[in-house]
Amino acid sequence: MFSSTTFLSLLFFNFLLVLLLCFYQVNSSSTPTKIGQGYRLISIQETPDGGIVGHLQVKQKNNIYGPDIPLLQLYVKHETQDRLRVHITDAEKQRWEVPYNLLPREQAPALKQTIGRSRKNPITVQEYSGSELIFCYTVDPFSFAVKRKSNGQTLFNSSSDGSDSFGEMVFKDQYLEISTQLPKDASLYGFGENTQPHGIKLYPGDPYTLYTTDISAINLNVDLYGSHPVYMDLRNVKGQAYAHAVLLLNSNGMDVFYRGASLTYKIIGGVFDFYFFSGPTPLAVVDQYTSLIGRPAPMPYWAFGFHQCRWGYHNLSVVEDVVENYKKAQIPLDVIWNDDDHMDGHKDFTLNPVSYPRPKLLAFLEKIHSIGMKYIVIIDPGIGVNSSYGVYQRGIANDVFIKYEGEPYLAQVWPGAVNFPDFLSPKTVDWWVDEIRRFHELVPVDGLWIDMNEASNFCSGLCKIPKGKRCPSVTGPGWECCLDCKNITKTRWDDPPYKINASGLQAPVGFKTIATSAVHYNGVLEYDAHSIYGFSQSIATHKALQGLEGKRPFILSRSTYVGSGKYAAHWTGDNKGTWEDLKYSISTMINFGIFGVPMVGSDICGFYPAPTEELCNRWIEVGAFYPFSRDHANYYSPRQELYQWDSVAMSARNALGMRYKILPYLYTLNYEAHTTGAPIARPLFFAFPDYTECYGLSTQFLLGSSLMISPVLEQGKSQVKALFPPGSWYSMFDMTQTITSGGGSASDGKAAGKLFVDDDELPEMKLGSGSATYVDFYATVSQGTVKLWSEVQESKFALDKGWKIGKVTVLGLSGRGVPSSLLVDGKPPTGASNIELSTLEQKYITDQEVGGEKKRSMMVEVNGLEIPVGKNFAMSWKIGISG
Repeated sequence: MFSSTTFLSLLFFNFLLVLLLCFYQVNSSSTPTKIGQGYRLISIQETPDGGIVGHLQVKQKNNIYGPDIPLLQLYVKHETQDRLRVHITDAEKQRWEVPYNLLPREQAPALKQTIGRSRKNPITVQEYSGSELIFCYTVDPFSFAVKRKSNGQTLFNSSSDGSDSFGEMVFKDQYLEISTQLPKDASLYGFGENTQPHGIKLYPGDPYTLYTTDISAINLNVDLYGSHPVYMDLRNVKGQAYAHAVLLLNSNGMDVFYRGASLTYKIIGGVFDFYFFSGPTPLAVVDQYTSLIGRPAPMPYWAFGFHQCRWGYHNLSVVEDVVENYKKAQIPLDVIWNDDDHMDGHKDFTLNPVSYPRPKLLAFLEKIHSIGMKYIVIIDPGIGVNSSYGVYQRGIANDVFIKYEGEPYLAQVWPGAVNFPDFLSPKTVDWWVDEIRRFHELVPVDGLWIDMNEASNFCSGLCKIPKGKRCPSVTGPGWECCLDCKNITKTRWDDPPYKINASGLQAPVGFKTIATSAVHYNGVLEYDAHSIYGFSQSIATHKALQGLEGKRPFILSRSTYVGSGKYAAHWTGDNKGTWEDLKYSISTMINFGIFGVPMVGSDICGFYPAPTEELCNRWIEVGAFYPFSRDHANYYSPRQELYQWDSVAMSARNALGMRYKILPYLYTLNYEAHTTGAPIARPLFFAFPDYTECYGLSTQFLLGSSLMISPVLEQGKSQVKALFPPGSWYSMFDMTQTITSGGGSASDGKAAGKLFVDDDELPEMKLGSGSATYVDFYATVSQGTVKLWSEVQESKFALDKGWKIGKVTVLGLSGRGVPSSLLVDGKPPTGASNIELSTLEQKYITDQEVGGEKKRSMMVEVNGLEIPVGKNFAMSWKIGISG
C-alpha cells in the first residue's frame, strides 16, 4: 500500500512477479426448492461434424411452473480448440433462440424426426475430449461437467450429487433451471448490466437478474439497461492463475443465484446454449469470447477526445456558448452533443425550427467541422404517432412497427404516443436506414446516440390515446403516463408462472416496456426478444451510418446484449453526482470490457443533480481515463460543464491534458480491442493474474497492460492508498518519481510496446489496405548497454503522413553519470544534428535498498531526433557508471 499526495496516481510498470495470497469469505443462502428428478440420457451418437447428439427423457413429470418438456435434444461440440458448446433444446419442437442472423454462429443440428435407442456410431465412453476442454456426462440423472484437460480441474458441473444447494436440471416451456458446483475460492466476474456495490467480483447472496430495463443506474443490484449472461471464473491453483468463461446464450429474462459454492440459472424461456471458453488467462478468455460474439467495433480517432452533453441546451446559442467557453478555459473538447433539445416536439429525425433553425445549425456545424470537432445527437426508438409526421407516415406505409392483436403496439415516450419499430424485420431495417439517410441530408451529424432502447415505455399494458386531453400535458413531467391503459394479464407471456426479480421488485415483465405478448416479425414474441431490442437497433443503426459516406460509424447505445460491442459504444446510464456513484463507475466500466464492449464510460460529474465542486474535481480525474469520456447532465441539474468552477477547470486541463498526450496509446488499444477483444480499461488481474491481492480490487484500473489509474474516490481526501503489483512504476505526471514493488533490479531488463495508426474514417481498421501502419517497439538493457529498436509493418501510410519520433525516454536505468557512445542506426550523431542526451536521477517515493545500499536509478532522454515513425530504427548507448 502507498499514499500519494497527488490528485491522481497514474503509473506504468516494468513487469516482475511475486506471489501474495489472500482469501475471501462467502455467505450461505437458504436452501432452494428442488423441482423434479431431472432427465435420463436415452441415446447418444456422433454427428458428421465431429460433435455428439443425444436425447434426454424426463424422469418424473410435475407441473411446478408448467409441464415438463418430455424429450430433449443434447448437442455437444468442440467448435474450436478453446471453445466448447453444449446446446439443449426440445427434441420435437423448435424453440426461440437468439436469431442466427443477428449473432452469426454455427447452427445446432436439426431436430430428429424419429428418436430411438439404436443409433449408428453409438458412444459408450462418457467423455468427449477436445484440445483444451473435456465434456463428461452422467446418464441417470443426466448431468454434465466440463474439465480443463491440462490439469483435470472441473470448470462446470451440473450434477446436484445430493447437494442441498440445487436440484437436477429442469426444462419446461417457461421455466428452465440448471446449476453448477463451484469451488468457494473461485473469483467470478460478469452477469450484467447492474450497479455492483461490492465491486467487480460477484458477491454471494447478491441478486443477479438479467432483463433489459429502463431503471436508473443509481439502483443497486437490479437489472439495468443491458443483458449479458456471461461470467469469467478466475482461480488460483498453487500460485498459478487459471481463467475461463461461461456464456449462456439466451435472451429471455433470468435470475442467477450465486451462493459461493454453486451458481443456479432460472430462465423463463428459450434454450440452454452454453459456450465454455478455456482461457487460461483473462486476456485469452476475452479473445475467445469476442471471436464468437464479434470483435469490438473500431472507433474513429476523434471518439477518444473529450465529449460534452447536456439535456437542456434549450437553443443553438447555448451550444455555441459551451463550445466557446471550453475554448476560453483551454480545456480540450472534440465532440459536442445534443439530447432531444434540437428536436421538434421530441420527434426523431426533426429539428426545432425556432431553437435550432437549420441554416444556423448548418453554419455552426461548418464552423466546428472546420476545426475537426464533431456533432452527435440522440435518437429514441419510439416514433411519435402523428399523421403529419413523415417518419411515422413512412413507417406505417412500410409496416415497420411491433404489433399487438394486429395493430401497431401503442406506448408513450417523450413525444407522447409512439409506436416501436421492429428491428427484427428486414423491411424495418431498410426503412430505418432510409430515415437516417434523410436526416443526415438535413443535418450532417457525425454519429448517433440511441437511447431508451430497452425498450422504455412510460406506460404499461394495452393503451389508447385519450380523448379530450393533451398527452403529454404541457405542465406535468414528461415521463408520467397520460395514455388510457389497462393491464394485460390474459396470456402466459404477460404473466409467466415464474416471476424473475425484475426491477428488484418482481415487477411484471411487461412493466414500463413493450407488452410481452406483442408480436415481432415472423411471429416472434416480445417475451422472447425483449432483451435484444437495443442490440437489433444497434445493428440497424450501424448499417445505416456505414452506408452514408463509407465512414467508420460511431454509435452510443444505452441497451446492450451479447455482441453489441461489435456495433456500438456504451455509457452506464443515469447515475448521480455522488461519491458512491463515482466509485461504482469503475466496476461497471470494467465489466463492459469483459462483455466485449470496451468503449464505455459514465456520465462525468453525474447525470442527476447535483455534484459538488470537489466531487466534479475528482470525477474528471477518473473520467478523463474512461475509454469513452463525456460530461453529461440532467435537464434539472445545475450547469456542470468543466469550466463552471475554476478548480475543476484546472483539474480538467491536468487530467485531460494527459489523456490527449496518450491518445496514440488509447487508439492502439482500440486496435488491440478490435483484433483480439482485449478491454481498453481492465482490472489489474488482467496483467497480474497470479497476484491474488488484486482479484477484488475495484478502486483502481489499467488502461491496456501498462497504465494504472489510482484515483481519489472519497470526499475530503487528498491522498489515495493504492496497490502496486510487482514491478517498477513511474508517475506519468513526473517521470522522475518511481516506486518498485516486489523487489528486483533494473540492471538488466526489457520493455516492449506498439503503435497502430490509420485513416480513422475508413470503416475497416486493419492492415493490408495501404491506409495503416503498425510498429513494434523494443528496448533492452544488458551488460551496461541500452538498445532500442522498432519493427514496422506496412510503412507507407506513416511515411506519407511524415510523422516523426522527436524524443525517446528510458526510465529505471541503474548507474549514474552521463551515457556515452550513442549510436542511431549504427552511426554516431554528427555535429550538424540536434540530438542531445540528458539524464535525471529518479526519486524513489519510498526508501528502498538493494544489498544494504539505497536504491538508485536514472532517467535518460534523447532529444532532437527526427526518426520517421514508418521506418525501422535502432539506437544504443552505454550507461554511465560514475558520478
